[in-house]
Amino acid sequence: MSILILGLVLFLGIHCLPMAAGLRRRLQGRLGNGGYRALYAAIALVGFVLVVRGYGLARENPVVLWDPPFWTAHLAWSLMAIAFVLVVAAYIPGRIKEKVRHPMLAGVKIWAFAHLIANGTLADLVLFGAVLAWAVIDRISLKKRERAGLVRITGGPLRNDAIAVVVGLAAYAVFLLYLHERWIGVSPIVWG
Repeated sequence: MSILILGLVLFLGIHCLPMAAGLRRRLQGRLGNGGYRALYAAIALVGFVLVVRGYGLARENPVVLWDPPFWTAHLAWSLMAIAFVLVVAAYIPGRIKEKVRHPMLAGVKIWAFAHLIANGTLADLVLFGAVLAWAVIDRISLKKRERAGLVRITGGPLRNDAIAVVVGLAAYAVFLLYLHERWIGVSPIVWG
């Protein structure tokens, strides 16, 4: 569990830098924009690798906290479809992005919540609970930065929303049917 926690500290910690604009500016001033980005990417990558490894190790000897009801897996499927569309909408600005404001964070929150309700181990609580908490804190920070004029949200044409929905649902189908089991080691498809 310690590897998972260290990975989360690194991965989520570096993703908190945008919330600390003064520290970020000092680092960019000291390292240059390229150096800052390289450091950010390196720490995020190391954190991500540790999260994946730590979560995998924790699943080998799971500490079961609760046994989720069967229906939560089906609810998680529906929520994940929405999460995928929102993540894609973050990169294809349309009306979804304009209305949701920060679709990437909304997608991450839905992803974390869906996994919390469908899984019941300590590792799940630590991983998905930490990511959900970070996303909520980051969204609050973004609201403040928007009001201060530091972050500006723009939308785009309605056709971009159609593209986001089609691409998001297609990516979700591929991940659900093929990649989740290959990459994560568990099929999310349960029927009964």
